[in-house]
Amino acid sequence: MYEAVLIIAIVLLDQISKIAVRTNMTLGESIDVIPGFFALTYFGNDGAAFSSFRGQRILLIGVSIIAIILTLIFLWKNKKSGGVAHGNILYASSLAIICGGGIGNLIDRVLYGTVTDMLDFSVFPPIFNVADIGVTVGCGLLIIYMIFFDGKNEETRADHE
Repeated sequence: MYEAVLIIAIVLLDQISKIAVRTNMTLGESIDVIPGFFALTYFGNDGAAFSSFRGQRILLIGVSIIAIILTLIFLWKNKKSGGVAHGNILYASSLAIICGGGIGNLIDRVLYGTVTDMLDFSVFPPIFNVADIGVTVGCGLLIIYMIFFDGKNEETRADHE
């Protein structure tokens, strides 16, 4: 259940921030928040990460849909196998965060043909958005889970049987 809340929260935060930018800024406009470090810059990205696959809207929509469906299947399988009860909260959380980010950017691709980006740190070249943060943080948490926790529950259960 908490996974759905995480997904919805990320989609809402992402879409609210994008609506605020599209409503209050013009494309290409930049507002210094912390001069020389952070600005809000309205950028329409028709590609994927780092503007790769530019102009490949149908491909990116298709890949996004497949990734979201697979993520939801993994979440469902995790819940079916005991989920949080077996200590997989990090696994389920990471998948939910990735899914929320994927849905946020998918909404933009379908409705506008581009993804609205706005978070512009001068020390980190690409401009990104809340959905991108979700996908990145979720992937980082999934990697941590896979390195440090995946299989540990099975080993622990086997030791107690």
